[in-house]
Amino acid sequence: MDLTGKLLVAMPGMGDPRFSHAVIYLCAHSEDGAMGLIVNRPAPDLRLSDVLDQLVSEPAEGQSELGVHIGGPVETGRGFVLHSDEYRSAMQTLEVADGFAMTATLDILEAIAAGLGPERALLMLGYAGWGPGQLEAEIAQNGWLTCDAGMALVFDQPDAKKWGAALNSIGIDPLGLSSSAGRA
Repeated sequence: MDLTGKLLVAMPGMGDPRFSHAVIYLCAHSEDGAMGLIVNRPAPDLRLSDVLDQLVSEPAEGQSELGVHIGGPVETGRGFVLHSDEYRSAMQTLEVADGFAMTATLDILEAIAAGLGPERALLMLGYAGWGPGQLEAEIAQNGWLTCDAGMALVFDQPDAKKWGAALNSIGIDPLGLSSSAGRA
């Protein structure tokens, strides 16, 4: 089962508070493990302009108000940009699936600062990672649901509504979920 390009949606009983109500876009999934980016966790009081001010000399107008997200608990000082696939970095862009791409090099931030970046983008600090078989075990233990990743859900939906929208996309009403398991 290859879940690359899918969304993981945290179940209410998720034991790790870092992933409570998380929606994670899976950039890579194989027998060697998985890597994803949380798409609904904004970094408090951190804007793209704060990052660009440190890295490039003159950001383009309008780019400074874009928010920064916490992509996950691993390597939180490292930046990743999840974006639409019409943009290609001169350095390295990973084409993920269905119109999505990821770039983790400085040149995409320079392109965004110059107004030449991708049409849609989310800047992340850190990522979520799983070792071989770990994600599959968490899914089997009802830690995660999976669903298709749509551009509108990932890039256009307000962060606070992405979890509910992801659940609705697979026919689940978030109000009907419980964190406790039952027996029939």
